[in-house]
Amino acid sequence: MATARKGRELFTILETSADTESTTVCDSQESPLNLSADVKWFEIPYRKPDSDEEDEVREEEDGEGENGFTSTAAAAETADAASFIAGGGCNIILVTGSSNGITHDEEEYAEDCYYSTSTNCSDTTSNYSDIDFSDLEEEERRSFFSFEDDSDDDCTSPDFWGEPDQVIAIEQFSAVSGPQHSLGDDADTRDYFRILFPDSLFEHMVEQTNKYALYRQRRSGKSDPHWHPTDVREIKAFVGLNILMGINQLPDTGMYWASDIFIGNAGFKKTMTARRFEKLTQYLQLCDRESEPVRGERGYDALFKIRPLLDVVENTMWDAYTPNRCLTIDKCAIVMKGRFSPTQYMPPKPLRKGLTVWMLCDSRTGYCHRAKIYVGKPSEDEEAASLGSRVVTSLVRGLEGQYHHLFMDSFFTTVPLLQRLLRDGLYACGPTQPERKGYPEVLRAGNVGKLTQGEFYQCQRGNLVATVTRDVKVVSCLSTNSAPGIVGISPGWQQGETDGESEGDSMNCSGLSFGVPRPLPLLLYQENMKGVELCDQLRECYQVGRPCKKWWRYFLWFYVNLCIVNAYIILRESRGGAPPAGFSGKQFTQRHFRVRLAQQLIGDYQGARGMERAARKRHADSPIEYGHRLERMSERSRRCRNCTNKGLRHESVFGCKICNVHLCRGGCFSEFHK
Repeated sequence: MATARKGRELFTILETSADTESTTVCDSQESPLNLSADVKWFEIPYRKPDSDEEDEVREEEDGEGENGFTSTAAAAETADAASFIAGGGCNIILVTGSSNGITHDEEEYAEDCYYSTSTNCSDTTSNYSDIDFSDLEEEERRSFFSFEDDSDDDCTSPDFWGEPDQVIAIEQFSAVSGPQHSLGDDADTRDYFRILFPDSLFEHMVEQTNKYALYRQRRSGKSDPHWHPTDVREIKAFVGLNILMGINQLPDTGMYWASDIFIGNAGFKKTMTARRFEKLTQYLQLCDRESEPVRGERGYDALFKIRPLLDVVENTMWDAYTPNRCLTIDKCAIVMKGRFSPTQYMPPKPLRKGLTVWMLCDSRTGYCHRAKIYVGKPSEDEEAASLGSRVVTSLVRGLEGQYHHLFMDSFFTTVPLLQRLLRDGLYACGPTQPERKGYPEVLRAGNVGKLTQGEFYQCQRGNLVATVTRDVKVVSCLSTNSAPGIVGISPGWQQGETDGESEGDSMNCSGLSFGVPRPLPLLLYQENMKGVELCDQLRECYQVGRPCKKWWRYFLWFYVNLCIVNAYIILRESRGGAPPAGFSGKQFTQRHFRVRLAQQLIGDYQGARGMERAARKRHADSPIEYGHRLERMSERSRRCRNCTNKGLRHESVFGCKICNVHLCRGGCFSEFHK
């Protein structure tokens, strides 16, 4: 048991070892919110000490020397405390004093020292909450949960934070959650993908791609002889090939159509030619470029090029899966080689240059409910709230009053944001920077000093709990869903020592060890701050699309890939892990899902060379509308194709560049196009 340090305004000091904790594990079947069953935890309640115990604690403080070592009496007291822990209890010391070094009277100092013990574990009985409210009156629960009084208080006030001895109130999460669709047992991968990426998006891509091809030809004043309008079947096959490229990865796109039998892919060659794939990639478009507003005009949108995609996909992702109780908010980065002003350069990160996307994902499955693209600094007329606060409030829009639990990165976690979320009926937890506004001054590094591993301090303001602890390094944390005084130990696997020496008491013969005790906020964060990482792992395994210089293409393939991951999660959750009908493998993995989806998108489409030749005569009624016109082809005359088909021999320097044939200036042009 650690001794209190004089002259500092500190709150909770807890020091225990892993072997000691293992003897005080709670026997209850219920564990705190979303904690793994392997986590050993116990609760430390507070109790007002007797006068004799207060005198003993005060004597310990008086017996401490200037060099920081405890006296003999203090050592004996520590030994008694350790034996008490081993006997099934937990000890905690709460010390409050003056941070300016002013000496207190003995009576006042005794009243400020609290020493409490516990010999039993929490009697939690709810599956949804880590706190039991069976012994609280309704008015008391309402007063604890209501944060209206705190909203008017300044979080920087010295009186804002208090002792961590208050009971927190966590409302039960009872909303319906999980996949929301009407598909039956005979539904296949394409049906689940259609929930998130409907056919209307493919139709829109076809319309805008054909318009953009004509727009480019009009601007350049030249027709493209290798282009003809596309359709829905071809665009679906084009997307299917891009999905397969993420599974069968080659360094260059043309290698899929190589003549080498060891490199070329017969399925790609059968679906469409390399030139046709190149032309679809060149003219692929999602918006009407002729009506795009320029920067500075009214209605300017930095994401105009992908706005039709965002309007559809954001709604389908939100409606297809109702959020569960625990959600994760974090950012992901997209590798980019093109030019885009919001591109961020982050030297310390593994991905130094890329596009930033903030995501709201399910902590258990990794399903992405919402994604917000970073488009640069806000304009002056926007609200003055911080970037992190605006991102979080936009991601959780529509979840107010449902008592979800949010776990977020240190970039977002601030005292004002957690207060606002709590007023909206949302709980939150995450690490923070101790220099930020509202964080307790007494928990900062200058006042806490050097912590030992497993030691932590806490302050409380209603449901809002601030924690500082040392694990591998010092961590500061804010939470509104964690009761103070609860610690736990997460198990981990460690290898035995190579020198043959005996292992520590905290490791059994199988190599399973229990690490440093952590307070409940950090345990919850460790268990639930993995939603975005799960989504990134599924998405990064198989990329969709090829690198290019157009920034919006990265977002297009990012959302296509995200819809594939979400569709796979919905299928897995809806069918309980059972594969779709017709699958004969042992386990239906994401790779099988992607291959099956690509095959169903391609279908029986075959854009072979013969079909391309036949496409030259599709627009006989109005060839001029599609760029077919009689013009000079070369300086050297060639045989007229129409005359050759009739068995005649005539040569001409004129012809049709779209069809890439020479034709006579007479009636051969119109006759050939019929």
